[in-house]
Amino acid sequence: MSQVDVAPRKSVLQKVLDGIEVAGNKVPHPVIIFLILIAFIMVLSAVFQAMGSTVTFEQAQIGAEEPITVTVAAQSLLDADGLRFVFTSPVANFNNFGVVGVIVVAMIGVGMAEEVGLISSFIKRLVKIAPPRAITFIIVLLGVLSSIATDAGYLVLIPLAAAVFLSLGRHPLAGLAAAFAGVGGGFAVNMLITPVDGMLAEITNEAIADPANHVSITGNLYFGIVSTLLVTVVVTLLTEKFVEPRLGVYHPSEGPETADEPPPSGELTAAEKNGLRWAFWGFLGTTAVVLALSLPPNALLRNPETGSLIEDSPLLNSIIFLILVYFFVMGLCYGKGAGTINGSMDVINPMTKTIAGLSGLIFLLLVISQFIAYFNYSNLGTIAAVNMADTLEAANLSTVWLILGLIAMTAIIDIFIGGVVPKWAIFAPVFVPLFIQLGISPDLAMAAYRVGDSPVNVATPLMPYFALIVIFAERYRRKVGVGSVISLMLPYTVVLLVSWSALLVVWYLLGIPLGPGASIYLG
Repeated sequence: MSQVDVAPRKSVLQKVLDGIEVAGNKVPHPVIIFLILIAFIMVLSAVFQAMGSTVTFEQAQIGAEEPITVTVAAQSLLDADGLRFVFTSPVANFNNFGVVGVIVVAMIGVGMAEEVGLISSFIKRLVKIAPPRAITFIIVLLGVLSSIATDAGYLVLIPLAAAVFLSLGRHPLAGLAAAFAGVGGGFAVNMLITPVDGMLAEITNEAIADPANHVSITGNLYFGIVSTLLVTVVVTLLTEKFVEPRLGVYHPSEGPETADEPPPSGELTAAEKNGLRWAFWGFLGTTAVVLALSLPPNALLRNPETGSLIEDSPLLNSIIFLILVYFFVMGLCYGKGAGTINGSMDVINPMTKTIAGLSGLIFLLLVISQFIAYFNYSNLGTIAAVNMADTLEAANLSTVWLILGLIAMTAIIDIFIGGVVPKWAIFAPVFVPLFIQLGISPDLAMAAYRVGDSPVNVATPLMPYFALIVIFAERYRRKVGVGSVISLMLPYTVVLLVSWSALLVVWYLLGIPLGPGASIYLG
């Protein structure tokens, strides 16, 4: 009997995700979606203002001795003041939308390195020296650790991961998904101390009346280390056992670019090897300069007041510029060594081409910036967050259910309000005192918030970098839309929320310290 290829029967979950993808891709272009959302928010803001919706709450303020009482009312975008804001704010909204500058500045250097051949040669070298079975784990781990460099993972690692998977004959969207899940899904934790730790600890302390109960910047360090490993293992297994098999075998004809530009493969040429050597020396030279500006006491890139390299330091605040410098210098050195740069126009043209390629994304970000500004003006997000927090507080739940409730509430609000700090500034004055009343360390409340904050990042189109991920995906598949990416990433959100929540509950039940000197129970 001859063998006949039979399509494997899809599971119920696969059918659901396929349905999400089909439905999601039938919706209009993201620009149209956000224009519709703007109209919806305008109408909703008028309705809530007419209903007299207000909330009063304690809000932590960095630098203040204690939380301040804030009363927030719904503001209509359709009354005289609201319409004035709509007409007068678009330029300021776009100028204040930090994602635009981050993407443009960083991608100039990355685009330069890509066009001269550095990225392609680096992928060849990486594929040759890294064990193929460990590639997914390495990419995800680098993604989680990239939060030390704020937004660098979104801009560099995610497109690089897709290219690495393609070069190995694997589906590039699986590489993209794994890196995105690591960068976004594990953003709030790390094995190292990050700027996020400092901001969350400071807001937490502002919500604590008794200085004896103040938390340290290392209060979640042990939990962060274990969480980093958990996120890495879970995302790796999910990618290799479910996401990649669901995507199937990749055919270069699926993508407009890969059909003409085959993935880097095979041995490095003599010119490429020479270029990588030059790029390595460029990397060492740049690193030497950065270290000279960072390590000495009172160095230029240290905090001028505290001398810290971590807390509010010029070093960490200049990460995006450093990405530009590193990739530009390494690309320039590679191009000279490999012979792909022979004149000034060979330097200018790659950067010009990169900016031109971002035009569609920049237009989309213009619309997104207006939506975020109008949503913030309406105060609808704050009203929803405070009401949910008050409901959870009044429920008089046990500690375990309180932990799960805070995680769930944070995850729901994260769909609409991105960013680690804004939500915690609202939640901390409610939940930190509540945990203290139960004899539980505020570090536990902070850990629960971290768990709820990250996983949803990869499945909400309102996340500022979501549009960029769609652009990256379009390099490898022509028919990619918002629905495709949501369907691709939703399993990561669900599995991470469940497994990570379980880890925190078990951690609490066992009474394991969350960090150095940060016990679960108050002494």
